[in-house]
Amino acid sequence: MGMIMAVSFTRYGRLYYLDPGEHRPKVGDKVLVPTYAGPEVAECVWAPQWVDEDIGGLPVCQGIAQEEHLARDERNRRKRAEARSVSKRLIKRHDLPMKVVGVDYLDHDNVYTVYFSAPHRVDFRALVRDLARNLRARVELRQIGPRDEARLQGGIGPCGRDLCCATFLKDFEPVSVRMAKDQDLPVNPLRIAGACGRLMCCLKYEHPLYVKAHEKMPRLGLKVDTPEGPGTVVGRNVPSDSVVVRLDEDGRRCACPSASVCVPRRQYDEAYGSAASD
Repeated sequence: MGMIMAVSFTRYGRLYYLDPGEHRPKVGDKVLVPTYAGPEVAECVWAPQWVDEDIGGLPVCQGIAQEEHLARDERNRRKRAEARSVSKRLIKRHDLPMKVVGVDYLDHDNVYTVYFSAPHRVDFRALVRDLARNLRARVELRQIGPRDEARLQGGIGPCGRDLCCATFLKDFEPVSVRMAKDQDLPVNPLRIAGACGRLMCCLKYEHPLYVKAHEKMPRLGLKVDTPEGPGTVVGRNVPSDSVVVRLDEDGRRCACPSASVCVPRRQYDEAYGSAASD
């Protein structure tokens, strides 16, 4: 067993998990999180709890944020807000097709990193010079894609919940239209796209369950025997573990539990291979 806590650097933002160490902050407390740029202030959103798994390798909480830490954090927030405003103004002046998504600031090195999205590659060399002159600091510009833009900005998904990428997802995994087809979802970009305009990450969550279920359930078009008579499989419902059968007698459709549907041995061998029934 071990103890774990969760923090967020922005309200309703992505969660980061820590080992609380000897500290016991409460929900809402400001704590110090170790980063490559030194300890940063974050809000505790999940108080330390015991978990069954022995989770190792987590960053260790460096304690409750003191007045000087909070003052530095507020100063850096103002710097980032100023950089965002200046960036938008200069982008408009240079007439560049860019959209500012986020700004990072390292006060130790006096370096700004401006994240932006654009429909194509942009020559921003003149913009960087103007930004550095106005902000009196070194400035780096980084172009990001639609998924990273959604992660940085946050928002609400089609399900009505906060975006997965902005809360708990660590890495983006490939998602394909095949996953939607396997789950009998409408292959309509407007129905299966997330806030970023790409396929929803959640299509991958239950896909392995559907693949495994389809290997065991009778395939579409197979002749089967049901408690209500023989028929043909015309649909499958994985969550309820049932199949829809069109009865041969009167063409009526009925939903039957998969366990109650029988497939003749010869048909089964032809459909799934004789090795599957050995």
